[in-house]
Amino acid sequence: MITEQQVREILGQLQDPFLHKSLAETDGITNVAIKEEKNHVSVKIAIAKTNTPEQMQLQMKIVDVLKEAGANTVGIRFEELPVEKLQSFRGTATEAEAQDILSPLSTVQVISIASGKGGVGKSTVSVNLAVALARLGKKVGLIDADIYGFSVPDMMGVTDMPKVVDNRIYPVDRLGVKVISMGFFVENNAPIVWRGPMLGKVLDQFFRDVEWGELDYLLLDLPPGTGDVALDIHQMLPSSKEIVVTTPHPTAAFVAARAGAMALQTDHEILGVIENMAWFESKSGEREFVFGQGGGPKLAEELRTELLGQIPLGQPDWTEEDFAPSVYAEKHSTGQIYLDIAAEVIKKLNK
Repeated sequence: MITEQQVREILGQLQDPFLHKSLAETDGITNVAIKEEKNHVSVKIAIAKTNTPEQMQLQMKIVDVLKEAGANTVGIRFEELPVEKLQSFRGTATEAEAQDILSPLSTVQVISIASGKGGVGKSTVSVNLAVALARLGKKVGLIDADIYGFSVPDMMGVTDMPKVVDNRIYPVDRLGVKVISMGFFVENNAPIVWRGPMLGKVLDQFFRDVEWGELDYLLLDLPPGTGDVALDIHQMLPSSKEIVVTTPHPTAAFVAARAGAMALQTDHEILGVIENMAWFESKSGEREFVFGQGGGPKLAEELRTELLGQIPLGQPDWTEEDFAPSVYAEKHSTGQIYLDIAAEVIKKLNK
């Protein structure tokens, strides 16, 4: 059973991310409470500045070190240090110098995966396209930028967590794809209730502070629709290309056209359209068009781009040994469709 003294000693060695002094030096551990029956540790931490990406990094470290020390669960509340205490550390809390958000990834081709509405399989397309590109020998990263509806870690069967070393976040490597997601930083699938500005800072951190290494392509699974978060991402990444996902249903294609229009208005180039859930193939080999026909081609025509591919309804083949419930096998018929789409994407980008 971990004790309060152990908690204070362990956390006292961590640094305030802005003052670069230990929490012991800043008296930043303001409260520790332990529920012995559940071995749950609750802490209140005071730092120079709250609601920042740096706070998130510190949060990850606190959870990691306390669980390593024996805590089952960890609860954290942050508050800001009093002004008089901050003044005693004059000159140490400075803002980071402004820099281009993509400067660490200046040679990487960014591909955004968008949709007009939820439920059309945008994340499924993002995951399988990323894996298909990796299967074709490309170095691929994937950001689960759907902050409110993150699902990529579960879809890919990710069980590991990112590592934080020297204030750099190392993404999880899964099926040849480097993955980062808000899902890694939320405990027990808790809902995200932050406002837009904080979410923007998280996405900013995913670009600036993640150690991506060498990449050919960085895919972004965008939030559905044309809301504030999606618009912020478009404005952050003026050089990214975009793929729009729809279903065959005319209404879905109509709504998806808005996402494509926003891309064009923010000077993004649309690579093409992917029609998901295009048909269901019965055991007799007949195709049943469950959601109708024509949505994908119609959307591609409206956006003056091409239809990259049509993905049928189906169940990926997966095993408990390599559990990835939404990733199609390379030899699966749908997996082959994704390989064809990936090859076409590479061809278009090479032009």
